[in-house]
Amino acid sequence: MSKKAKQYSATEKSKIVIEAIKGELTIAQITSKYWVHSTQIQQWKKKGLEYLESGFQNKVKSKHSDNEELIKQLYEQIGQLNMECNWLKKNLHCLEFKYRRDMINSTDKEISVAEQCKLLSISRSSYYYKPKGLSAEDLELMKIIDEIYTQHPYYGTRRMSKCLQSKGYATGRKVVRRYYRIMGIEAVYPKINLSKRNQAHKTYPYLLRDTKIECVNQVWSADITYIRLEQGFVYLVAIIDWYSRYILSWKLSITLDSEFCVSALEEAIKKYGKPEIFNTDQGVQFTSNYFISILIQHAIMISMDGKGRALDNVFIERFWRSLKQEKIYLIILTTVMEAKDAINEYVKFYNNKRMHQSLEYFTPAKVYSNNSNLMAVNCIS
Repeated sequence: MSKKAKQYSATEKSKIVIEAIKGELTIAQITSKYWVHSTQIQQWKKKGLEYLESGFQNKVKSKHSDNEELIKQLYEQIGQLNMECNWLKKNLHCLEFKYRRDMINSTDKEISVAEQCKLLSISRSSYYYKPKGLSAEDLELMKIIDEIYTQHPYYGTRRMSKCLQSKGYATGRKVVRRYYRIMGIEAVYPKINLSKRNQAHKTYPYLLRDTKIECVNQVWSADITYIRLEQGFVYLVAIIDWYSRYILSWKLSITLDSEFCVSALEEAIKKYGKPEIFNTDQGVQFTSNYFISILIQHAIMISMDGKGRALDNVFIERFWRSLKQEKIYLIILTTVMEAKDAINEYVKFYNNKRMHQSLEYFTPAKVYSNNSNLMAVNCIS
């Protein structure tokens, strides 16, 4: 007889969602604390954020005294909704499976899960499938992969699996590919179909080929990396100024979504103005409508790494290597807060004290400040 799944009350779900939104514990730590699967936590977090947003929206009130006019409007709405429903059913297949799956609301009393699956072109077995969480062995292997990858970012899944096998780990290429996908990394060498993007999102051309970088705030770029903890892991996004190598902003998240990338972008613009060009890869976090809309709103030209281009975002990749080799790998991080403190400490050192040979042994903060002041003087004169 199959074991009945535990049912969580609204109060319990709220506590778990608050923990996930606060970001002080990793997904693995929240899973251990409340005995909830990591996939379920991410789904509840997403729904919780949606409920928060809808709770602050003004309710539309409409009263009609004329019943005939009301009936006419209702029939028009029915026709419009029917047309939109048919259009969505035909076009939703372009969205990735995980996004369509997240749309399903199992607590909806009006539309059953089976009907929702049918509308979204998802089989019921796929919806109810629960992937296994990460074990201690998984986390240990991911730590080793992270260290090897930082030293050799050109290692693909085949070479990485051979390297792990030489160290005594019986891992095949498929296992390594799974870890790469979880960690959000890939080998940086030219190859066909370099990265998978959301086909529903628009991408932009690479604008920096043969472009001479001559001043600060000419080009900014952003990227995401994996930061290991003793139990679990977190994701780090950072925005860098190409000319000065100055880290403008950074944010940490326990889930790989677009919200923390948007937050880092808004903070950088608020503190330092805006760049002429903003460059990223074609990941779903940077091609999302929310992220792109902020760049368009500030009239910033959008540049995205081309497929098979290993060095399009080289400056931020070098920062990841410095951060991990000079800080992260030298200490043991047990909590999200410890990770935040360590990264904050290193970014301050990197910006204000770490001299760069490419900057004639000046610090990024010195170069950014001097160049900004010079541009201000030129504008005044």
